[in-house]
Amino acid sequence: MTEAPDTVAPNRFVSLEYTLRDEQGELLDESEGDAGIDYVHGYGMLVPGLESALRGLKAGDQREIIVPAASGYGEHQEDLVMELDRSELPNPDEVAEGDEFIAEWPGGEEVPLRVVLVKDDSVVVDGNHPLAGIALCYSVTIRSVREATEEEIESAARDLADAEEHEHGPDCDHDHSHDQQAAPATEQLLTLGKRKSSLS
Repeated sequence: MTEAPDTVAPNRFVSLEYTLRDEQGELLDESEGDAGIDYVHGYGMLVPGLESALRGLKAGDQREIIVPAASGYGEHQEDLVMELDRSELPNPDEVAEGDEFIAEWPGGEEVPLRVVLVKDDSVVVDGNHPLAGIALCYSVTIRSVREATEEEIESAARDLADAEEHEHGPDCDHDHSHDQQAAPATEQLLTLGKRKSSLS
C-alpha cells in the first residue's frame, strides 16, 4: 500500500517545526524562526527514535513524541569518561570546561570529547553526547510533505554515507547498532585536535 503524497515516508522531503525538552521540562533545543527543519526521510538525518515516530504523520499533524535514550543519543557510558594529562591537549594552558576536542582511535574512528573538569595537571573528558542518557521529549508540527527530488535523495544518501565513514572509518566492515562503541584505553589515542562547535 502506497502512502498518501502528504504522508511522512521514505524518500519524502519533510519540513517541520519542533521543540525539544528533557523529562523535567527544561528546553534543550528548538527549530529557529520560520525556517523550521527540512530533511529527506529515511536517511538517518534525525535521531532514530524520532525519525521512526514521524513515519505516517501528515502535513498539519502535531505530536508529542518521547524518545528513550537508547533510541536517541544512547545510554550514558562511564567508560567514555576519561582523565587525560593536560599536556596531551592543544593549548593546555588555555583549556576550559566546555571545550570540545576530536580524538582519533587507531582504526581511524573520530570521537568528540568534551572537557567536563579541569585539574592542575589533567582534565576529565567525556566522549558521551551531551544528551546521552536522557529521554528526549519532542513537540513536533509537520509543516509540509512532498516527494523528494532525485537530487535531494542523492544528497541525503551521500550525507549518510559520509557520516558512516566518518564514524567508523573507510575500512570498517562489521555491523553497528546505534549504541555508542566503548572507548579504547586513553593510551591508544593517536591525535587530539581542538574544535569549537555546537553540541546540539
